[in-house]
Amino acid sequence: MVKLNLTPGLVSAFYRMAIASVFIVPYVLITKQFKVTSKKAVLFSIICGVVFGLDVGVWNIAIQQSTATQATLLTNLSPVWVGVGAFLFLRDKPKQNFWMGTIVAIIGMVLLVGFDLFLNFDFNLAFIFGVLSGMLYAIYMLLSKNVLEDMEVMTFVTISLVSSTIALGALSYAFNEPFTGFSDAGWLVLVVQGIVCQLLAWLLISYATKHMRATRVSVSLLGQAVLASILAWWLLNEQVSLQMVIGGIVLLFGIRLTFYEKPVLKSKV
Repeated sequence: MVKLNLTPGLVSAFYRMAIASVFIVPYVLITKQFKVTSKKAVLFSIICGVVFGLDVGVWNIAIQQSTATQATLLTNLSPVWVGVGAFLFLRDKPKQNFWMGTIVAIIGMVLLVGFDLFLNFDFNLAFIFGVLSGMLYAIYMLLSKNVLEDMEVMTFVTISLVSSTIALGALSYAFNEPFTGFSDAGWLVLVVQGIVCQLLAWLLISYATKHMRATRVSVSLLGQAVLASILAWWLLNEQVSLQMVIGGIVLLFGIRLTFYEKPVLKSKV
């Protein structure tokens, strides 16, 4: 949807957050699910929102100025950055199977998108923004994991969404981006992004982050590439080659490796 270029990338990110906020803010207030635990948690939730807003903004720009495949591949290097950050800053250090699974999953991703992509890489601003998107997302994952240990999902998502909206709105205004004048299709795309891609998806991801290791969540999200290929084959009649099938299997196997736990041997009494 972003690649359709129906709206500027930065404004698209702003409306994605703003539309999601319009739905979630009244809901949490009416149902009384907005519960602040501490000022520190609120502050870090705001930082998470700003970081994630910047992530979506630069990712949208990278998609529109290059190819969706290149931008997606670059931002999906985020598990590597999450692993490094978790090793440096979190008590729950990544285990050996995480690094093995991540390497296997990225190899699967390369097979899935094809080697030709690397021959056509343009090392320009879009390339830099794609890499930056992965780094920003890794920072978001690590921060949100810390915050969600002390805050409920609905409260966290609400605060981060509102702060993302404000930050992206200010940036869009500063860069003189247009807030109106879009086609009906453009507005429809913005609504779908706000409700489906942001509100629903990020409630699920935040719930997963609260109950799983941040490293596992980041690697699991690589599975979206497999689903995207299946949907593209089903809905858009795109061809799926044997190499893509093998790549998808390798990618999913890599994700499975990150979830592997050695069985605990019970001693005989």
